Amino acid sequence: MTVLKTSMRNFLAHKGRMALSAVAVLLSVAFVCGTLVFTDTMNATFDKLFANTASDVSVGPKKDDDAQETGKPQALPAALRAKLAKVDGVAKVEPHVTSMQLTVVKGKNKSLSPTSGAPTVGTNWDESQQKSVEITSGHAPHGAAEAVLDADTAAKHGVKTGDELRVLAVPGDFTVRVVGIATFKTTNPGAALVYFDTATAQAKLLGSADAFSSYGLTAASGVSDEQLKERVTAVLGSSAGDYAVRTAAESKEENKKDVGSFLDVMKYALLGFAGIAVLVGIFLIVNTFSMLVAQRTREIGLMRAIGSSRWQILRSVLVEAVLLGVVGSVVGIGGGIALAVGLMELMGSMGMKLDMGELTVKAATPVVGLTIGVLVTVLAAVLPAVKATRISPMSALRDAGTPADGKAGKVRATIGVLLTALGGLALVAAAKADDAKAGSGMLGLGVFLSLVGFIVVGPLLAGFVVRVISAVVLRVFGPVGRLAERNALRNPRRTGATASALMIGLALVAALSVVGSSMVASATDQLDKSVGADFIIQNENGQPLSPAQSKAVRSAGDVAHFTRITTVNAKLTLPDGKTVKQGLNASESTYGEDLITETVQGKFADVWGKDAMSVPEGFAKDHGIKLGDELTVAMADGRTAGLRVKAITSDDTSINKGGMFLALDTARQYLPADKMPLDMLVLAKASDGRTKEAAAALKASVEQYPQIKVRDQSDYKKLIQDQVGQLLNMIYGLLALAIIVAILGVVNTLALSVVERTREIGLLRAIGLSRRQMRRMIRLESVVIALFGALLGLGLGMAWGTTSQKLLALQGLGVLDIPWPTITAVFLGSAVVGLLAALVPAFRAGRMNVLNAIATD
Repeated sequence: MTVLKTSMRNFLAHKGRMALSAVAVLLSVAFVCGTLVFTDTMNATFDKLFANTASDVSVGPKKDDDAQETGKPQALPAALRAKLAKVDGVAKVEPHVTSMQLTVVKGKNKSLSPTSGAPTVGTNWDESQQKSVEITSGHAPHGAAEAVLDADTAAKHGVKTGDELRVLAVPGDFTVRVVGIATFKTTNPGAALVYFDTATAQAKLLGSADAFSSYGLTAASGVSDEQLKERVTAVLGSSAGDYAVRTAAESKEENKKDVGSFLDVMKYALLGFAGIAVLVGIFLIVNTFSMLVAQRTREIGLMRAIGSSRWQILRSVLVEAVLLGVVGSVVGIGGGIALAVGLMELMGSMGMKLDMGELTVKAATPVVGLTIGVLVTVLAAVLPAVKATRISPMSALRDAGTPADGKAGKVRATIGVLLTALGGLALVAAAKADDAKAGSGMLGLGVFLSLVGFIVVGPLLAGFVVRVISAVVLRVFGPVGRLAERNALRNPRRTGATASALMIGLALVAALSVVGSSMVASATDQLDKSVGADFIIQNENGQPLSPAQSKAVRSAGDVAHFTRITTVNAKLTLPDGKTVKQGLNASESTYGEDLITETVQGKFADVWGKDAMSVPEGFAKDHGIKLGDELTVAMADGRTAGLRVKAITSDDTSINKGGMFLALDTARQYLPADKMPLDMLVLAKASDGRTKEAAAALKASVEQYPQIKVRDQSDYKKLIQDQVGQLLNMIYGLLALAIIVAILGVVNTLALSVVERTREIGLLRAIGLSRRQMRRMIRLESVVIALFGALLGLGLGMAWGTTSQKLLALQGLGVLDIPWPTITAVFLGSAVVGLLAALVPAFRAGRMNVLNAIATD
């Protein structure tokens, strides 16, 4: 009890000094709890949505992943409806029509369809829809010219009842008038939904009045879902294998798989960044307790002198850590819930309206947050606590706050150098690896060892690097600069630990910057070397072009030729007896002009001949394929062909590396017309001297299709740059949490250092150092520590990024590009961070009363 009282008294006495450490715990726990609450809420919301929309038993076509991409949804015959209605235990059969291969346009060219994320869904209006939505304006659709739109899409694009919309579907385009607005009873997953009457949905979305996408069966009273499924399967008999028959529970689980995989990726990515913040927070807490123990040397010595045991001293410090962890965690749990609400609002702005009434805080979430906060804090305080137990009673006779030995231990230095060397060797091995999988393992090992090595060897590096930085930055400030340098050097371990926290965040920033910049540079280089076409035309939402859209593109004038490209799904039987599923690139003969492809054997031009194809170099080597061999190619939904290998393409090919090619005419020969896959993209080469005219003609040809983009090479390069930039900005935003915690570490170290050096500051003021000079000294010390951390972090990050790029070169990203402007900006920004971090400690040091400071023990 005495230990607890002492710990509580010390904790309350130093609550100001503990505050920033508590903020680090708070932020880390808030990020973890916020992630858990947000993903649990998303899961609960989708569970409710799927539960509301699932039929007792559903019957749909068995999913065929190998089917050709014709743009038409898989469908069931309408005649099956009568058969299912006769199954014993079926109370009602509801036919459903669903298509996600459509775009909805308002006016001349305003698309209402999302370009990424959730799709546009067209479906028929029936009783089952009323489980999830209700018409809040207008009425249900009747006839071919009417449709109902979901309320979120209508509000986002200003659509009202009476407005006319164009629907661009694979079977053909058609016009409808909005006669109703449907509002979700649960969550809108972000999709744009448009409802038609059943006959219209069949004809316009499936292209047939004799087909449905699926059937929903309602069980009669007293019949369970499982029983009904068994009876349906029995009635279907030998053809049951062609259908997917699921109970409501099974449908719910199947739907959850698709959403769950996305949510899991989001969850673990966010938790990964939270883990980085926790790691950085550990340095802050270690520094806090190390300095508090050093400042209480006399107090602990007195406690030992009057009979306190080492165990009691250890418990006293650890109890303070527990109190810090509990306080920070409890507030962090509340902050996590607030963060989850913020994420829900963010998702709402992106189209996914999450009901705050669905906010889900599982019992495990606060337990996890409290456990992480307390455990991390206690583990971080163990070393300072053990150090406190080694303080002898004689320490009570010495001045408090005696600085620790300025030299890093030889053992620590040796271990640090060894780990860093091993990490460097692992990174070199990864950079030279011929196999991506093995290289990735070595990269991970190298990152871990080099990071730990730099953290361990930090105090040793501090002595040299800080002197170099000081010589460049501080010497111009005269005696004040030299004082700042000596303050940073007086405790290398503390300086190293403080800088290491900043180092981790900036290392990740630098590594990702190098990888991102190299990706853009590699893609640009590939385009410059390989793309001969002037224009690339494709659907912005990633869907293939419908026949009407492809025809419109190819109607443009001032174009020398068009090259249509699609993918044919097939199964190849190889000379070594193996059978592999493969997507074959089918194109027109002008492909070789528009996308330059190098060969190691044969001529690429021969690939466009009758019953010819190409294979990549590595694939040929792995399976013993030689030039002239005939491969058996079974095309999905078509016939089997014997195709002769007329070319073996180089693995150094930057565009479509690893791809196999054949002529569109060859694909047409073995596939029925209704099974030919749609064009994935179209390339265009302008007529000589008519580039501007061709661009204008192409854009005019697709003006009625706003989702189709015509890009020249510079536009495509910008698209790649923007996509990579958006991804990096999102990652930088998440890493900002770790950097904020690191900045708090610098602030805390300086604040505690000012308290530790109170008498010294008083003496400096007494001998003539002005308040302004004192503040400048503290700020310069902070800048040096921040620049030291930045230098280590950026150097380490560039090594990681360079190694990653060498590994990605195996996948075709062969250009290393160091983003020096970004690296320079981050380095200079670190100096600004150092200045800002020192504002409060410097102000406090400058405000000290000289006599009181000199009189301080």
